[in-house]
Amino acid sequence: MTELQNQIEDIREQEIFQRAYQLFNRKPNWVTFFREILGVSGAVRAMYDTKDDMAQFEQTETYGAIQQMLSKLRENDSAEIEKPEPTRVITVRLPKSLHELLREEAYEHRTSVNKLCISKLVQVIDDEFVPKES
Repeated sequence: MTELQNQIEDIREQEIFQRAYQLFNRKPNWVTFFREILGVSGAVRAMYDTKDDMAQFEQTETYGAIQQMLSKLRENDSAEIEKPEPTRVITVRLPKSLHELLREEAYEHRTSVNKLCISKLVQVIDDEFVPKES
């Protein structure tokens, strides 16, 4: 990357961090924070609109800090959501052994399987670990 590209990248990261930090300090529900910062129409995707840009951003300290903010907000999970957002239900088929592992892991973390799965879903996943559809 050239010096100019590095400066532009730093500015984008700073802007995203500022938006996330300001929102975090207002103590929103985690769903609102996720939607506004990491969601499809959120600040991050507005700045990093390609898969490669997004993958690069996910390796930064800024992204790690945003994930920590999200995690902290999830600890204080409340039933009230500032802008009501519909809940969607998905059904995932998985082997009994994986289900048992998830239950055990949830128990070890003193949380529900649902919260554990959401935690796993909002984390970064590397393309090489996702099987492609044939």
